[in-house]
Order: sequence, then structure tokens, then C-alpha cells
Amino acid sequence: MDLPPGCMVSEKQCQKVCKLKKSLYGLKQSPRAWFGRFTKSMRVFGYRQSNSDHTLFLKKQHGKITTLIVYVDDMVVTENDPEERKALQNYLSREFEMKDLGPLKYFLGIEVSRSSEGIFLSQRKYALDLLQETGMSGCQPVNTPIEEGLKLCVEPNQVSTDKGRYQRLVGRLMYLAHTRPDLAYALSVVSQYMHNPGEQHMNAVMRILRYLKNALGKGILFAKNVDHQSIEVYTDTDWAGAVNDRRSTSGYFTFVGGNLVTWKSKKQNVVARSSAEAEFRGMTLGLCEALWLRLLLQDLGYLSRQPIRLFCDNKAACDIAHNPVQHDRTKHVEVDRFFIKEKLDDKIVELPKIRSEDQLTDILTKAVSSQVFSKFLDKLGMCDIYAPT
Repeated sequence: MDLPPGCMVSEKQCQKVCKLKKSLYGLKQSPRAWFGRFTKSMRVFGYRQSNSDHTLFLKKQHGKITTLIVYVDDMVVTENDPEERKALQNYLSREFEMKDLGPLKYFLGIEVSRSSEGIFLSQRKYALDLLQETGMSGCQPVNTPIEEGLKLCVEPNQVSTDKGRYQRLVGRLMYLAHTRPDLAYALSVVSQYMHNPGEQHMNAVMRILRYLKNALGKGILFAKNVDHQSIEVYTDTDWAGAVNDRRSTSGYFTFVGGNLVTWKSKKQNVVARSSAEAEFRGMTLGLCEALWLRLLLQDLGYLSRQPIRLFCDNKAACDIAHNPVQHDRTKHVEVDRFFIKEKLDDKIVELPKIRSEDQLTDILTKAVSSQVFSKFLDKLGMCDIYAPT
């Protein structure tokens, strides 16, 4: 590496370079070096690195379990073995310079609240700061983050907007996606126009901020539930919904023990020639997420014997999944079809019937009315504990 600016050396030494002895903050290899060092220390202390999530470390002994999850240099420890937790804290204090912040209340911008009903996660402070920074604290609130039926596109002669400001706003809003499934679809739409935003796209971003004003403290409540092993997935696809390229938008919600844990709204990479083809790709996306959650539960000691319940309201896709006969409409998704069929035959997944009006994933694939939006948010377990009663 070159000599740093301001380093005073003689003329004879000006052509010399520094020899790197260890990784420092700001260097490209420092995160990998730090995580390798941390992983080695955890293994020495008897912890096992999870195969499902490499940032998760577990230790099981005497029928009890202690888990640690790390994000860069921020850690969360949970356990049912207080003695092991104390031993881990003492060990990490000897190995690294660390600070114990006590019970989890705030982590990576996520606020954690506990009550007799369960654990509540929100990003109220972050949303409030964002509104103040953008000058939208006094804006007129709206009930949905995206207008019903809105289809954004790039128009030939569209009026351009401040590209840098648009990118900064979308980037700040994307951070709210950790605890806000109600923003997932709107953010997936506006993030597609980062390279060429117009006035209509900026107006859509402003509407998201106006929605935040109406739902500052909304978050997810993880209610107490004795059935930790049940996994449910809701998948849906808006066939050819994108105006620019006619690609479909897929989305899924996954529930463990009746509590929402993961979600995604994503435009598919290819154009689907039929709704069944688009639904198969969406079903596979949701099923892969559920299978990963199943492995993660096994790492935590919950060996699930129950099949994964995959809810899809497309009758054609469900019928084809059960029927091994080749169809013309499925030749383009043959791999996905056989993947789902294999899991059905192994009793790993089942496809119960669901009505279209009960399909929660509609809010991840299209802009819906405020009535439908509010009804589905209640079913997802989203609430605002800060709202006046």
C-alpha cells in the first residue's frame, strides 16, 4: 500500500511502500479478516457455526441452548442457560474489546419492546427522523404507500427529477424494509427507476413518506405461541404486471408458529408466457425460503415433522403440480415443476386450497385499495403500539 498523505519521509525513502501487517478498518479485506478471527474464537470456545446462516453460532449442552448472531461487530445473544451466557460474555471480553448493553432494546435501528403478549419490533425513531430530514413532518398523511392501480413506467418524454435526491430517498426508505412488509411492494417498484427517475417516480416516493406520517410506529408483533414448528407460506404473482417489459412480480410471506418472519416482493427475471408459468416461479421462490427456515429450525433444535403449508390461489398451477403429465404451458418451467412435485411426493410440502380474497400476498404484487390493505396488515400481525387507544 502507498504511504498515507501527510507522511513526512526523506527523498531516499519516497519510493518505498508500507508493508501490511494486519487488516484495518476501511480496507477491502478487513471484514473477511475480522469475521474469520471471530469465527475461530467462537469455535475454540465450543460453539458451532450454523450451516443455514453463517452469522449464527450455537452451543447445546445439558439440554439447553445458547445462540449468538453477529452483524459486523454488533452481537445479540439469547439463551435458556444463564451460566453459559455469563461464561460467553467473559470469554468475549478477554478476546475482544466489547461492551455489554444489557437486555436487547435497540439493534441496527430496530426498536425492541416486550410485553405479556410477545415481542414487538419497529423502526419508529428512524421513520420520524427521516420525515424531519426530508421536511415532510407536516405533510398530509395517506392510508396506502402506493396509489391503487398505479403502474409506473419510463415515458419517452418524461420530465426528469433530481436523480441524486431520488436515489438518497429510496436508499433511506429501503432500510425500513427490515420491519415494514407494508412498504415492500412500493419500494420494489420505485427502486427500479434509480437510473432514470421522472416526476411521477418522485411523486410515488413522496407518497411513501406521506404514508409513513400515517403509520410511524407500525411494526411486527411476535406473539407467544406453543407451536413453533408450523411453517406456512403465502405466494402470489401479478402476471405481466410491469408496463415497461411485461415481467411478472412475485411475492411471498412466511410464517413460523403463526408469526410473520420473512417476506419479499421481486420482479421476475424473465417474461412468463402464462399465469401458471409465472405462479410456478413464485411458488418455487417461496418454497425455497420455507425450506431454509426449516433447516434453521433444525439447527435450533426444532425438528419439524409437519409438512410446509404452501398457499397459492392459482388453481391451474396447483393442479399441474399434482399431475406429473407434461403440459405445453409448463415446458418453460419444467425444473420448477419437478422441484415442487418432488417435495409433494416426499410429504415435505402440501398445497391447501385458499380463496383469492384471502391471499395475503396481494399487497406484495400489486397496488390495492386501502380497505384490502388494512385488512391484510391486521392478518399479518402488524400493529402500532404507540397509537392512542
